[in-house]
Amino acid sequence: MAMIIDIQDETEKLTTQQYELIENVIRKAADMENVKGKAELSITIVSKESIRLINKDYRGKDSITDVVSFALNDGEDQHFIDGMPNLLGDIIISYPVAEEQALEYNHSLERELSFLAVHGFLHLLGYTHDTEKEEKTMFERQETILKSYGIQR
Repeated sequence: MAMIIDIQDETEKLTTQQYELIENVIRKAADMENVKGKAELSITIVSKESIRLINKDYRGKDSITDVVSFALNDGEDQHFIDGMPNLLGDIIISYPVAEEQALEYNHSLERELSFLAVHGFLHLLGYTHDTEKEEKTMFERQETILKSYGIQR
């Protein structure tokens, strides 16, 4: 699989190690989810205010959140032009919220960033957590992916 992952850090807080971790965890998730062929996605690391505005503008929720995903193939049959990548979508992560949640949950910032990246990635693939059953499925899958990469709680 040839996956292009474009990571932009608007906060300028992401370390080289965190950048590499996010990229590698997403590659592991894509492999485990059998994402085939060429695929592309973007991940943007933002401030609390930026994610609040995104959440307000696109989801109608005027509140700060940790991660927002925008799937480009959401619910559509995927018809690809030969040679062109499957554009999966965009993941937006709030770095300051990830820092706060890492402290709250008493685990590393790297674990929290990985969790949020995988969570957003699974949304791009169509996973949801609107019902208890869907939430259980999605969160179990997240933990399986993180554990397979060596990231524990």
